[in-house]
Amino acid sequence: MNAVYLSGTGNTKHVTELLFKKIGANGTLVPIESSGVDEALEEDELILAYPTQFSNIPYLVRDFINKHADIWQGKKIFLITTMGLFAGDGTGCAARLLKKYGAVITGGLQIVMPDSIGDCKALKKPREQNKAVIEKADKRIIEAASQIRAGKYPKEGLSFASHLAGLFGQRLWFYNKTTGYTDKLKIDPSKCIGCGLCAKNCPTQNIRIEDGKAVSSDQCTMCYRCVDFCPKQAVTLLGKTLHEQPTYEKNAK
Repeated sequence: MNAVYLSGTGNTKHVTELLFKKIGANGTLVPIESSGVDEALEEDELILAYPTQFSNIPYLVRDFINKHADIWQGKKIFLITTMGLFAGDGTGCAARLLKKYGAVITGGLQIVMPDSIGDCKALKKPREQNKAVIEKADKRIIEAASQIRAGKYPKEGLSFASHLAGLFGQRLWFYNKTTGYTDKLKIDPSKCIGCGLCAKNCPTQNIRIEDGKAVSSDQCTMCYRCVDFCPKQAVTLLGKTLHEQPTYEKNAK
C-alpha cells in the first residue's frame, strides 16, 4: 500500500503518516505534487488523503484524479479527509469521481483537526484547545487503524445521508469556491521580502518571484501553505488580515 496526500499546513500529512504507521503499511507516502507520485500510483492499493474545502475536494485533487483517469481501474483506494469542523461527504466527493474511473473504494475516514485558515478570526481557537483536538484525532486514527487491520474499513462520508449533508450543508452555498483554481490570493508587497518560501512550497507553482517580490497567478488551490508559512505574514486568501499561522507543528506543541 502507498499513500498520496495533499497537505497545506501539516494536518493531513500527520493524519496520513500516523494511520500508515499504525496499520503497519510498508509502502511509501508522497505529496500529491511530488515528482515520484506516478511511481507511487503503480501500487494496486492506495490511500488518497486531502483537506476538505467547503465539503468538497480541493480542485488540485480533483484535477489530479481526472488527469490520471486511465490508472484507477480496479485499484483499491481508502480515502482520508481532514476538516476544521464539518466535512459532510468530503470523502464521498472523491469516491464518486474515482468510481467513475473504475476504482474500488475500500472506505473513508474523516478526521477533525485544528482549522488552518489563519485569516478568519472567527475560526481561531486557543492553542490548548487545538492540542486537545489533535489528541482526540490521534485516538480516532489509532482506532481506525485497528479496524482496518481487522478488515473492517471505516466508511465515513460515503453514505447517501452524508452526501445530502455535504451538499445542503455547504457545497451548494460555496460551490463557486471549489469549481476551479482561484486567483484571490493576496500578497502585500510592503511586507514581502522576496525570500521565495511561498513559491518553493506552493503545490501548483502559482507563485513566482519578480523584481524581488512574490507574485501570484490564478492557480491557487487554497491549501494555505503560503499563508501559514510566510515569515512576514504578507499573504492572505479568504480574509484581509492574518490573525494566526496555525500549522500542525505549532498546534501540536
